[in-house]
Amino acid sequence: MAVIHLVDGEKGGVGKSFVTRAMIQYGIDRELPFVAVETDRSNPDVNRVYKDRCQFAVFSEDERQAGNADRIFEMAMEQPVIVSLPSQVNRAVTAWIENNELLQIGQEYDVSFCKWFVTNGEYDSIRLFQASLDYYGAQMTHVLVRNFGLCDEWSQVDNDKSLQKLITKYGVKVIDFPKLGYQERYLINQKQLRFDDATKSKNLTVLGRQRVVNFLKNAYEQFDSTGVWSTEIETEKASAS
Repeated sequence: MAVIHLVDGEKGGVGKSFVTRAMIQYGIDRELPFVAVETDRSNPDVNRVYKDRCQFAVFSEDERQAGNADRIFEMAMEQPVIVSLPSQVNRAVTAWIENNELLQIGQEYDVSFCKWFVTNGEYDSIRLFQASLDYYGAQMTHVLVRNFGLCDEWSQVDNDKSLQKLITKYGVKVIDFPKLGYQERYLINQKQLRFDDATKSKNLTVLGRQRVVNFLKNAYEQFDSTGVWSTEIETEKASAS
């Protein structure tokens, strides 16, 4: 079963595109089959960095353009798809899924959805995550991505009883997306570097390049811990042997 990985967060400024870029690099380094999809028309930074890996699709509430996102499902019938979602696109994405009954049709075509919900730990962000869980329930896998690059104090989230109840009810995986040093992150964004290029770039110091290597190692361990990519990993191992 191929998975449509929706890297979401609904709000701007929570680090969705940085997580998406790390996941794309994860797929490259793990030699996994996948295609990435950029859906942000105003700031397509994922495509700018991984242009050789990205396709374009647009989510729209305009009925005349609603079919533009259909290629995402078509591609997922062949291989996993990593979808970078911009902020404030939830209504259009939900309409696309619901109007086309994709959760039901996906069972027929072996396509499922996983929402990687990136949060900076603020109340509004957590509220939007809860709303997604309430809406989809057990129909869609959710992974809560706690972005340590933007927040290093999560006790307020851990102590939110209503949130923790939902996480337990739906078996939500919670991962800690690691922090990358501000200097390295700034240069990577400034130069629009792929992560693998950053590990060799002379724009970074020797120790800066090593910090990128360590960051990727930690991020990959977190992605692995969810088990969401396990089928593709096992398939690639079987093919290699």
